[in-house]
Amino acid sequence: MAGTGLFSPAPYHILSYGTLLGTTFFHTFVGGIVSFQELSRPQFALLMAKLFPVYFSMQTALPVVLALTFPAKTTLGSSGIAGVLDTENRWGVLVPIATAFLSALANLAVVGPATTECMHQRKLQEKKDGKKSYDAPPRSQEMAALNKQFGMLHGVSSMLNLVSFIGTVSYAWSLASRL
Repeated sequence: MAGTGLFSPAPYHILSYGTLLGTTFFHTFVGGIVSFQELSRPQFALLMAKLFPVYFSMQTALPVVLALTFPAKTTLGSSGIAGVLDTENRWGVLVPIATAFLSALANLAVVGPATTECMHQRKLQEKKDGKKSYDAPPRSQEMAALNKQFGMLHGVSSMLNLVSFIGTVSYAWSLASRL
């Protein structure tokens, strides 16, 4: 059982991959949907505002861990970052891991904060208007613009999340070939 000990990167690679895939799948297809259906809008918004930074941080950090712990195919093969960057691993390893990382990083560093700021601006506008952002029309022009901006940001964030999920899932074939 050489290579599977406490100091071997292989178990950490598998655990990191499982955590990334499981977390992304659960949040995207179970937790987020059930929370939206069962919580009031204010509760849902508060929950997501607390979860998203942690979730996007995990989605960003775990592909880095995958790259650092990438196992070589053979004893003489390249592992870690060198293995990920190896020409033979470009499409099956580098592209999926980089795709998952970059899309999650975009959500963490750009889209997530912009969405949070838009939500804050909507709360301020709700106080001015005396009406919730999701109440039936008519809405103020300012609220209509903020709702449109929020919808666009939410759509971009959802698309980035799906791209990260697809990158993570597509890496499974490369990982499985090493088992």
